[in-house]
Amino acid sequence: MPGDVRDPAAPSGGNTYDRRVCRDLPGLGWQVREHAVAGTWPRPGPAARAELARVLAEPADGAVVLLDGLVACAVPDIVVAVARRLRLAVLVHLPLGDETGLPRRVAADLDTRERRTLHAVPAVVATSGWAARRLVDHHGLAPGRVHVAAPGADIAPLASGTDGASRLLCVATVTPRKGQHRLVEALATVAGLPWSCTCVGGLRHDPGYVARVRELIEKSGLGHRLHLTGPQAGAQLDASYSAADLLVLTSYAETYGMVVTEALARGIPVLATAVDGVPEAVGRAPDGSVPGILVPPDDPAALTAALRRWFGEPGVRRRLKASARQRRAVLDGWETTSRNIAGVLEQLRHEPRRAA
Repeated sequence: MPGDVRDPAAPSGGNTYDRRVCRDLPGLGWQVREHAVAGTWPRPGPAARAELARVLAEPADGAVVLLDGLVACAVPDIVVAVARRLRLAVLVHLPLGDETGLPRRVAADLDTRERRTLHAVPAVVATSGWAARRLVDHHGLAPGRVHVAAPGADIAPLASGTDGASRLLCVATVTPRKGQHRLVEALATVAGLPWSCTCVGGLRHDPGYVARVRELIEKSGLGHRLHLTGPQAGAQLDASYSAADLLVLTSYAETYGMVVTEALARGIPVLATAVDGVPEAVGRAPDGSVPGILVPPDDPAALTAALRRWFGEPGVRRRLKASARQRRAVLDGWETTSRNIAGVLEQLRHEPRRAA
C-alpha cells in the first residue's frame, strides 16, 4: 500500500520507500502484487474501507501481506478479521497519533486504532531504531515482533553548491510537522547575511499552514530570497540538491528523515532539529565526526546561532563538508532496506499463524 494513498505518485518519503521496496523484492525471490486503495487515509470513507476489505479478501489463506501503516493502523476491525488467515506485516512510517497539529481527541482515537492493529499482526516494521523503540514502549509490543528497515540512499554525484555557504535547501512537505514557519523566523533574524533558501515540498496537504508560511515570508520581507517551489522529483530535484550548500530541516517529528541521507549522499552537510530518528539518519563519519549541526527542537535561539555559525565560521563549514563526504561513503543503499524487509517476510512465511 502506498505511503500517501491520497496521491501514490506524489514525491514523498513514504511513497519513495514503498516503491523502492516493491521494485527490489522480486530480485530477492518474492513475487510482488501491489495494491493501491484510494481514500482519505488514515480516516477513510465507506468506499475506501470496502475496497480495502475486498483487496484483503483476495489472497489465499496463509499468504504473506505487507501493509502500509497509514492504511492498516486506521482500520483495526478489517485487519483483525484477516489476521486470522493471512500472515500480515505492517510497515509503520509514522505512528498515526504523532502527526503534528491533530486535535487531542483525534490523536487519541488514531492511537487506539493503531495499538489494536499492531497487536493483531505477527510482524511490525519500523523505519528506524528510534521508531522501533517508540512502538515497543508506547504500544507495549513484544520487541521480537518489531523489526527495523531504515531507508536506503542512492549515492549521487557530489553537489557543486554555490559559494560553499549561501544556498540553503529544505526538502519537506509544507505541514506543521515539518515546521517551515520556524525556519522562516530563524532566517528573518539573519536577513543581513547573504543567503537564499529553496523549500521543496508539497503544498496541498495543509493549505491553511501553507498560507501561514507564505504570509510569514512576505511579512519578514524575504519573498525574493525564500521560495516555496512545490514538489520536485527526478532531474528537477537532483538540480536543487546539486545547487545546495546546506540542507536545513526544522521538523517537530521525524521517524528517520530520508532527506537527510539524500543530502549526505551528495556530500551536503545538514542543519536539523534533533528530533526522534534524525540523529540516527545524520549518523557519524568513519572518523567519528558528525556531518551536521543538530539543535534542540524548541530552541529558536539555538537555530539562529547555528545559522550564524554556519555563515560566519569557514572552518566549521570545511569540517562539516569533509564529514559529510566521509559519511556519504558508508551510507547503506536501498538493497539493504529491501533485504531487511525480505528477511522479515521470510521469517513470517515460516511461522505458524497466530490467532488475532
